[in-house]
Amino acid sequence: MKFHLKLIFVVFLCNSAFVSLSQSKEKLKIIYTGRAKTLVNEVDGSVTTFLRDNQQQVHFVHNGINLYCDKAILYKEQDFIEAFSNVRMVQGDTITMTANYTEYSGKTELAFARGNVILKEPESTLTTNKLHFDRKKQQAYYDTKGKVVRDSSGTITSNIGRYYMQTKKYQFIDSVVLVNPEYTLKTKRLDFFNDSGHAYIFGPSTITGEDNDIYCERGFYDTQEDFGHFQRNAKINYDNREVKGDSMYFDRTLNFASATNNIKVTDTINNSIVKGDYAEVWKAKDSLFITGRALAISVQEQDSIYMHSDTLMVTGPEEHRITRAFYNAKIYKSDLAGKADSIHVDHKSGLTQMINLARYDSKDPFAIKRKPVLWNLDNQMSGDTIHLISDVKTEKLDSLKVFYNAFLVSKDTISEDGYNQTKGKELIGLFRDNELYNVDIIKNAEVIYYSRNDLGELIGINKSKSGSITIKIANNDIEEIRLINKIDGDLSPESLFPNNANKLRGFDWRGEERPNSVEDLFKDDKSRKLPAIKGLDDYIPPEDFFDEAVLERVETAKPKNAKSENRAARNIPNNEKAEPKKEKKSGK
Repeated sequence: MKFHLKLIFVVFLCNSAFVSLSQSKEKLKIIYTGRAKTLVNEVDGSVTTFLRDNQQQVHFVHNGINLYCDKAILYKEQDFIEAFSNVRMVQGDTITMTANYTEYSGKTELAFARGNVILKEPESTLTTNKLHFDRKKQQAYYDTKGKVVRDSSGTITSNIGRYYMQTKKYQFIDSVVLVNPEYTLKTKRLDFFNDSGHAYIFGPSTITGEDNDIYCERGFYDTQEDFGHFQRNAKINYDNREVKGDSMYFDRTLNFASATNNIKVTDTINNSIVKGDYAEVWKAKDSLFITGRALAISVQEQDSIYMHSDTLMVTGPEEHRITRAFYNAKIYKSDLAGKADSIHVDHKSGLTQMINLARYDSKDPFAIKRKPVLWNLDNQMSGDTIHLISDVKTEKLDSLKVFYNAFLVSKDTISEDGYNQTKGKELIGLFRDNELYNVDIIKNAEVIYYSRNDLGELIGINKSKSGSITIKIANNDIEEIRLINKIDGDLSPESLFPNNANKLRGFDWRGEERPNSVEDLFKDDKSRKLPAIKGLDDYIPPEDFFDEAVLERVETAKPKNAKSENRAARNIPNNEKAEPKKEKKSGK
């Protein structure tokens, strides 16, 4: 019994090998010949010419592919056919190729088509002038410009193209252009997957829409869902705003873009730049969100303003833009610096609000460190809220207001621990050429002032209370103090002034927190590690369609007289009536 089973198994293997061998050596099969004439020559052996009749076209079959044409020349010994006029090759029920002229080898299963070549499959249609088709590899190739039309993605043109039928992947090379109703993509190389509509971009590339432009040198785009991500010098331009980053994401349907690592957003209308580690842009809402070492720069002709915080938001149309900085927000320019929990800037009105959020109450030991503080030259101003007003035309400071617990402090120029101090409920300051020249302290005003003569010698220390105080400042020195509705206070010599009385209640000198440069804005930030961005691998050229093995197959299979690349196309009209001599009729 075992012997019989082994014998059956061996016979089965032999039969399988025979079937496989016979399939691989299957010759071109004639299905319908129309009219035929056979000639024999020493070079190519038996050569038969077939012409269609009034019933139908000449029809051949080979390994599952059907070939139809009006005229055919069959080189029997070489198992090679030349097909002319209205040529159609059908593979299964998915792929159809039409052309004016086609060559096909039954030995190599290589086809070459020329003249109005159209390759159709369910998702796309390829048109070109010349096309090579390798049935064994299931690959098609052109190098004479081609166009692929895909309804859901658009039209793609290129000088060179390959189609890998098993993976349904197109590879377009040289002057690649994808035209969609919403945008136009131009690149050097594009890998396109027919089933999914996914496009992989290599080399300098642009995607131009009605109101946005994208540039990258590596990228991915989903042509069906209209979103993509881009790397290597990636940037998006829209509405006079340019967004750059190491890696970018874009969703056309949502009008949304995000960027990661080394972000730079440039607003040419409002002359501003925003930088950070991560950004989101909502175009329809005119909204920009950026975090991670976020820095906003208001570019001014003489002295730019820098603002830094954990998070920045820029909202509103270009004619009325709002910038919000929150969590450990700081501001710096050459003659001004500030710090607050949050900063709100209205670029149209020139109002900057420095805010201490309500969640920080007086019981919080760090609450005072979070209260807004502003430095102008040697003057420190602090309070619960600070409003800074600028002239939007001249780009110069106009005035400031400090609401509740207002405190003005400047270090005495000579003594080591002496501070000129003024406090009250509110403070109003006026600027001239960006320098504070007048200060009004309103309600419950108190002052400690080190009075000196022209030689800098200390005359005495003035400690007083009044309803309000006006201070005149010139050349960064207090020139005059006016006490309005004075309650009490006198000028005392330093020797009679108690050491424990030289600070007003709530005094807090915060000079060590003051940023003195742009770099200082980041000095107390936590260390961070940017995420690694891999992106697409470098482009690896595909294997040559005409590799040595293919070239050998072409040379060994092609008849000597069949050199279509070097001669004119031999088309015939559909109604050809020529009666060749010694015609051999074998219509089926």
